[in-house]
Formats: sequence, structure tokens, C-alpha cells
Amino acid sequence: MRDASVGFNCPSCVAEGAKSTRQGGTASGGRRSGNAALTSMALIGLNVAAWLAIVLTGGYASRLFNWLALRPVGYCVLGPQSATETSDLSCQLGGTLHPGFSDGAYWQAVSSMFTHVEVWHIAFNMLALWFLGPQLELAIGRARFLALYFLSGLAGSALVVWAGPELSGTHGASGAIFGLMGGLLVLAVKVGGDVRGVLTWIGLNFLITVVFINSISWQGHLGGFIGGLLVAVVIAYSPRERRGTWQLVGLGAISVLVLAALAAGVAHLA
Repeated sequence: MRDASVGFNCPSCVAEGAKSTRQGGTASGGRRSGNAALTSMALIGLNVAAWLAIVLTGGYASRLFNWLALRPVGYCVLGPQSATETSDLSCQLGGTLHPGFSDGAYWQAVSSMFTHVEVWHIAFNMLALWFLGPQLELAIGRARFLALYFLSGLAGSALVVWAGPELSGTHGASGAIFGLMGGLLVLAVKVGGDVRGVLTWIGLNFLITVVFINSISWQGHLGGFIGGLLVAVVIAYSPRERRGTWQLVGLGAISVLVLAALAAGVAHLA
């Protein structure tokens, strides 16, 4: 028997009561995280580990970078100053392979989200993730936060495949970060909060994107932002009745749409 506020309870009664007790939930139907910063810390750790590996193996010249960055079309480097695009990536002339998404390097749609070279690039993205991630996870729960993060990043990759430079290695977590910004905007509107600060931050980041458009992937930023908006709308505005089912169907539909865009991008580049 176990002590209770009045008398004693049997162990089986305590266990049954624990099962029937409603766990703390978020307004969107997710389970409230015990440590809302844990997921962001894990994502930051993965990004930093990949960055260190790339920097220690040559930075932009690293073979690891060439395999992880998102390149719509692959090619072989035949010499220090020359590059020849190949259709089958066989590098028959003995060049160094830089694989491309349209040639079968499909992992790049995800791996590019963890790929950085410049210190300022990873510092800015991880700082934004540290500020945005915990409050979003606290608001919608860990599983929905991860769905928001990765679907936004994949949406950014899809637009890069369609509209990005074919031979450039697009990289960085910026698409996912812009998706988190879009998600924060939707949630702020949903609760009737003051969105001026969020809009100012988003506008400033898009302004930076436009100013440095030659060195920043606007495709990844815009695609990620749109993806984040769509995911957050599904999470925040699903009907209360059978909310989990509506959210699952909605997120599944977005996943299919993004994957279809990536697949169509392969056919477009062929």
C-alpha cells in the first residue's frame, strides 16, 4: 500500500490513476515538452558537428561539403579551373564527383539543412534557432515543432531544385529558420497577439536576402517561409474536434506536396 492524502492506495490503483490522468497539452493539441529547449539544442548540436567536420576537412573544398550541400545538377571537376557537367555522374574522365539531386543525390534535400561553412552563417542560423525553437516547441509540442522545422526545410529545398542555380551547392538551415518565422507569425495571429515585432523581424530578414541576393539563396528562404506558413496554419487552425486527425491529414498532404515538387524538379532538370 502507498500513502495517499487520505488513507492508503493500492499500487495498481495508483498506476491506473496515472494512466487516466490527462497529460499537460498545448493549445494546438500537442503534448507539452518537459524541456522545450531540448530539441533545439539537439538540432544545434547536429549543425555544429557537421560544420566542424566540413571545416576540418577543407571547407568549400571538402568532399563532405560537396556531398551534403544541395546541388540541383551534379558535375565533375576535371581540373583546378574547369568543370564539366555530366548526365550520369560517372566522371568517366577521372574528375572529382560533385553529386547532384537530379542525378540521385536525394539526401541533399535534408543534409543541406545541416551544412554550413562560414562562421557567420552558422552563428546567425543557430542563434535564430535558439530564440525561435524553444518558444515554438512550448506552444505546439515537440512532434509538431519537428514537423514545422523539417517540412519548412524541405519546402526550401524544393524551390532551390526548381529555381536555384543548377551547379551551385546551396547550404544552410536558413530555409527551416524562415519556416519557424512563418510559424511564429501564424501562431501570433491565431492568439490575437501584436504581430508588428514579428513582421518587422521577418521583413528585415527578407531585406537582407534581397540586398545580398547574389550570395544568399532567396529560393531556400522563400520556400521555407511558405512551407512554415502552411504547416503552422494546419497546426493552429485544425478544428478542435478530432484535431489530431485533421493535423495528421493536413501535414501528410503538405508532405506529399513537397515530395511531389522535389520529384517533379528531378524531371524538370532531366
